[in-house]
Amino acid sequence: MARYGREHKEATRQRIVKSAGRRLKKDGLDGSGVTTLMADAGLTNGAFYAHFASKDDLVAATIADQLQEQQVLLRRLADEPDGFTRFVQAYLSPGHRDDAESGCPSAALLDEVARSSPAIRRAYSAGILGVADDMAALIAPGAPATGRRQALGCIAILVGTLQLARAIDDPQESETVLAEGARAISALLATPEA
Repeated sequence: MARYGREHKEATRQRIVKSAGRRLKKDGLDGSGVTTLMADAGLTNGAFYAHFASKDDLVAATIADQLQEQQVLLRRLADEPDGFTRFVQAYLSPGHRDDAESGCPSAALLDEVARSSPAIRRAYSAGILGVADDMAALIAPGAPATGRRQALGCIAILVGTLQLARAIDDPQESETVLAEGARAISALLATPEA
């Protein structure tokens, strides 16, 4: 029986992580078992332990990957003069609100992450602070401390706004929440640092 090489194993692991990202954001951390997560990747759950020590290990890897994708996006936007504005508009859009499966892991999973294992919380903390640092480069280039504080405030507004907009069943009221979140970010960034 031929053994797969390291590249194949890493590609399979990435396929599991990517498909788990979609499923976890759709159904939550507790809403999907290993069997479902592996089936989404086109694998049997027997292959799971060749890639991950536990479900928490998979969740931590998935959250880290999802937040890394946000960092990549923010870095691409750093070269554009209106990059942060475009990021906020896309984040607080009806399309993002209505597509949790393809959207931000924070807005989809934050309440569950807060109640998760230390490994999952560590992965989330490292990832979201990386997102904050990349966002800070967009908000306040050359002023990392100021930018990071503002970025953390923006992240709190973005995530909370999107969660609230998703929870409200009236589409017009939900869109009002999205618009008010964008106004709150503008106000935050317009306020001089103390």
